[in-house]
Amino acid sequence: MSRIDQIEQLLKRLVALTPDLEGAILVTLDGLPIASALAGGTDEDRVAAMGAAALATGSRTVSELSRGELEQVLVKGSEGYIVHIAAGREAVLMGISNGLAKLGMILFEMKSTAKELARELA
Repeated sequence: MSRIDQIEQLLKRLVALTPDLEGAILVTLDGLPIASALAGGTDEDRVAAMGAAALATGSRTVSELSRGELEQVLVKGSEGYIVHIAAGREAVLMGISNGLAKLGMILFEMKSTAKELARELA
């Protein structure tokens, strides 16, 4: 199994094991998609670019306010959450959830998966 296949399997497993998670994507810090488990019809390139922009804003905010290293960015909308978690130094795991999401469980599962993804990318 190739590296990209293993990464896709990790993303699919994350979505399957986390009922409130509707999709996940792994992106570079530059906003390019690496692999995804998103709903059909979702524009991976657009999602990746928006995620990178949110991450850049979060990173700059953390830096300007002397809050250490950025660990996660959480965006809450009326219909759900978008969670960004670092997956090593070069990639970000994004999770998209519904409005009824149990945020604690999503964060727990995403952190665990982000660690596995970071090992896979190393």
